[in-house]
Amino acid sequence: MKNLLTDIAGVRVGHADDKALASGVTAVMFDSPVVAAIDVRGGGPGTREGALLDVANTVERIDAIALAGGSAFGLEAGGGVQAWLAGQGRGFAVRGAVIPIVAGAIMFDLLNGGHKAWGRFAPYRELGYAAAAAASADFMLGSVGAGLGATTANFKGGLGSASAATQSGVRVAALAVVNAVGIVTVGGGPWFWAAPFEIDGEYGGRGLPPAFTPDMLAMRIKGGAAATAVENTTLAVVVTDAILTKPQAKRLAMIAQTGFARAIYPVHAPLDGDVLFAAATGEKPVDPLAGLTELGMVAANVVARAIARGVFAATALPFPGALPAWQDRFG
Repeated sequence: MKNLLTDIAGVRVGHADDKALASGVTAVMFDSPVVAAIDVRGGGPGTREGALLDVANTVERIDAIALAGGSAFGLEAGGGVQAWLAGQGRGFAVRGAVIPIVAGAIMFDLLNGGHKAWGRFAPYRELGYAAAAAASADFMLGSVGAGLGATTANFKGGLGSASAATQSGVRVAALAVVNAVGIVTVGGGPWFWAAPFEIDGEYGGRGLPPAFTPDMLAMRIKGGAAATAVENTTLAVVVTDAILTKPQAKRLAMIAQTGFARAIYPVHAPLDGDVLFAAATGEKPVDPLAGLTELGMVAANVVARAIARGVFAATALPFPGALPAWQDRFG
């Protein structure tokens, strides 16, 4: 296993970004349609096909997930991914029509110093198409794709990924775009809140501080008193090779999103738009009670690790006043 989302067979990931724009798109592509659900816990989310993913609604499977910067402008990325899939003849068949089903979510990166005066049309549709076309089993972490313009309250954010397996061999992996209102480190130090779940020093191996002081536990949020509900979001995609129904995928999403709380401080605030997608490729059976519980537990750990890896691998933006990367201080 490569410790990536693509450790799940049939999953590919592609990035497309613009360094001058300081924004981009990441496409999660499925070789075959997957059962999927969504869990939203932030106060300011921006999603595509969120209603379709509700367990009460008819369509169970999706073809791809588009994650993008650009706030509401970035929702157009899903159209670009959809256009690429349509060119491949992929989609939900309705008699003679074929409609690719692309879920998606966006995060706010409009104030990070990049050139956002794009004119009449935002670039996210084209970036979405390029990300879909670039999808492969190997992909970069850090300041790439949808994570290029991401930030946290104290360090540059980014895109991370991680994977694991349950004791019975069911695989689960996560990809996260970390643009949180809070922090991923303990205070301003080198320690990650997700340290207890780290494997093989994947984000520096620093552990936790020897003691916690009040200043470490003080709230640090991006923008301080001027923070708004549309400026911050962490996005995550969790994929497993388990056989799940749509309600079970919803439960997996709910349990897995607790990984946000293991890695970000504070989290799920009215100032965040936190969203997690869960998808199942349907290869291995899982017990619907204890088995699904274990799968969710491991998924939450994997989400926490992906979040920490995203910040650990990030690089600072080349603009005046840009936040430092974790590597700039402690690498």
